[in-house]
Formats: sequence, C-alpha cells, structure tokens
Amino acid sequence: MINRLTETLNFQTEALVLRSERQRLIASNIANADTPGYVAREMDFASALREATGQVPTAGRLGVTTGGHLQPRAGARGEAGLKYATAAQTNLDRNTVDMDRERASFADNSVKYEATLRFINGSVRTMLDAIKGQA
Repeated sequence: MINRLTETLNFQTEALVLRSERQRLIASNIANADTPGYVAREMDFASALREATGQVPTAGRLGVTTGGHLQPRAGARGEAGLKYATAAQTNLDRNTVDMDRERASFADNSVKYEATLRFINGSVRTMLDAIKGQA
C-alpha cells in the first residue's frame, strides 16, 4: 500500500532533485563568469530525468544480475552527465560563460523548481485528504 503512495511521487521527487542540481550548476557558472579559461557546464535535463526514473533504453548498458550490484547513476547526478555549453561569443580569456543565457536559465529553472514543489504539495495534500476521508 505504501509503495503505491510513493510511486506516484517518485517522478516528481527525481525531477526536484535534478532541478536542484541544475540550479547548483548554473550558480557555479555564474560564480565563475570572470574566471579565465572557465568552460561553462550544462545538464541535459530531459535525458537525466529519463535515466533517473529508469525510462532509458537498456541497449548498451550493463545488466544487473544480483540485487547487491551497484546501479550506475552517473548521467543523472554525476560529472558524466554534464555537457559543455557552447560559447555564444569568443573571449580573450577563453571563458565561455554567457551571463544573459545563465540568468535566463537560472530564472527558468527557478520557476520550474517552484512548480514541481507545488505539484508535490498538491499530491501529498490529495493523498492526505483521501486517507482522512475528506472531500
């Protein structure tokens, strides 16, 4: 019974964690805007979410034969899932951070993070009302 309740929230929980990681990544890019040679990083959110929720095709991935084997999650939250952002313009110090793009990404990700939180809160409230028997 508890598994059924938590399964409905797993997708949104993974999305919230990934949004948080993306926010940290964007903040790191902004913080290093004046660092010579810094290359901005970006996360492919859609593919990271597919991998985190187990919706990635298994072709080319190692199978897990025993429950004790470790599941690789590098694409979701590790360095391997990060990509380099393409430079909008060339700089003499070879820094690829575009502050306009980073600010827009930060604002967009913040709005989506808040929406995910509201969705989770609404789902929990609906479940609690169903448990209590309220309409």
